[in-house]
Amino acid sequence: MIAARYTQGGGFAVTDAPEPIAEPGGLVVKIDAASICGTDIKILNHGHRKLRDGQTITLGHEFVGTIVDINGSSNGFAVGQKVGVAPNIGCGHCTMCMQGMGNMCPAYSAFGIDRDGAHAPLVSIPRAAIEQALVIPLPEGVDPQAATLAEPLSCVVAAQRAARIDPGDTVVIYGAGPMGLLHVMLAATSGAGRIIVADKNADRLALARTLGAADTVNVAERPVGDWAREHAAGGVNVVIIAVPVPEIQAEAMEILAPLGRLCLFAGWPRGTKGVALDTNPIHYKSLVVTGTTGGAPRDYVASLKLIGSGRVSVRRVVSHTYPFADLAQAYATASSGAALKVVIAAGA
Repeated sequence: MIAARYTQGGGFAVTDAPEPIAEPGGLVVKIDAASICGTDIKILNHGHRKLRDGQTITLGHEFVGTIVDINGSSNGFAVGQKVGVAPNIGCGHCTMCMQGMGNMCPAYSAFGIDRDGAHAPLVSIPRAAIEQALVIPLPEGVDPQAATLAEPLSCVVAAQRAARIDPGDTVVIYGAGPMGLLHVMLAATSGAGRIIVADKNADRLALARTLGAADTVNVAERPVGDWAREHAAGGVNVVIIAVPVPEIQAEAMEILAPLGRLCLFAGWPRGTKGVALDTNPIHYKSLVVTGTTGGAPRDYVASLKLIGSGRVSVRRVVSHTYPFADLAQAYATASSGAALKVVIAAGA
């Protein structure tokens, strides 16, 4: 079968791969839709800390599909059932796993990170994923291409829970890429009073305004600090950084109001050099600074409900859809920087 394969230290290729089999107690899922994440592109460019040199995997951790094989006990699932899969498999017995947060497990494994993922027509789901409630039935009638964005939306759900957006809050979101735009839509749904998006891409800023942003700042033309001094003299309540630019962190703390919350949502690529940070604003303004990575199964379930209800229109951030036969082109488009979310769909 065709697959998007990455070898640590050896590069990327769209090539043939053997069809997976169901492990004892596990499943095989036929992919209905999978999306390409910024993390996939980051792996192509920088590798991943969880991969050994020379290790080869099939990429792809954002996916939904149909169960086509079950090995042993069905665990309540059935062939032909539509499911989504939260991608991070924990060890099952550490403190984080016991709280249902396998994404925070020190020994987690993940589809498309250190085990074969879903940028291929079939993916094997191990027993541990089922036991940790990572295999989640899809709501009746949900669009697979929308449902595949439940995973990235789950990361946004987790981040905004940590940032504690209250009704009426002024929220600044740095970055109008797919994740930043999902943050816009969820913040609007959560009752934010005013949402401001900062980016240097005018087209993406225009889209942000249609998705719920009350104002935008083109950082190629003016700093966000200038906007804040003119329009939010007392400071803003929440800042979410959804772009990997370390210098933004200092500006974010400057524009936050007392008791403001800063969410460091975007991680830095390996080798990125940090910047000196004055932490006095945290002390004197009693700021809360948090970071989140990934989402737990409860966040994935919440995301599916938001998508299924139409409250978050995730298809608005899908810019390109390709069939599996055009997998190489899908990656070329996603790597170009010109696309938003790229989806690979069976039968597209």
